[in-house]
Amino acid sequence: MLFNFFKDYQSELIISAILLISLLIIRFIIHFTITKVARNTGINEARIRLIRRYITVTIFLFAVLIESFIFGTEFKEIAVVFSSIFAVIGIGLFAIWSILSNITSGIIMFFNFPYKVGDKIAIHDKDFPITAIIEDIRAFQLHLRIENGDLVTYPNNLMLQKAVTLVEKDAIDDVIDDDSEAV
Repeated sequence: MLFNFFKDYQSELIISAILLISLLIIRFIIHFTITKVARNTGINEARIRLIRRYITVTIFLFAVLIESFIFGTEFKEIAVVFSSIFAVIGIGLFAIWSILSNITSGIIMFFNFPYKVGDKIAIHDKDFPITAIIEDIRAFQLHLRIENGDLVTYPNNLMLQKAVTLVEKDAIDDVIDDDSEAV
């Protein structure tokens, strides 16, 4: 029974193995490149892992799609499955669009964001202006420490929509130095 399976699907299994090896090599190259670029620009390790996880999931979904074609699934059948899945996901994601916009903003900020952890910034919001030190940049929000010591979480999508000014670079080092001198 098992031997018949390998005999009947020999070419598909060989193509699948080649696909798997190719995608693993591509994943390794992309992860290496992201890590190298991120470390050269001073991005912290948690954000690097997050973006690498996004890349891995994307490659996995791409592999599942290609595998279905390799094993003989027709485009029409895949289109029905994916349109059904996307309809359900679309309805669900419409309810949580702000989460998606924050994740997308987090990815954009990973590759193109002039501020780093430790920088003191001013967010020019007419309703809630903030001057704070960036403590952490996460998938959904930034953690900002304001002058009175309170922690403010600020959504990533608003960070890209508001005007932001760099007040002081690496201000967190100054705060740490002030705390150590006080002891």
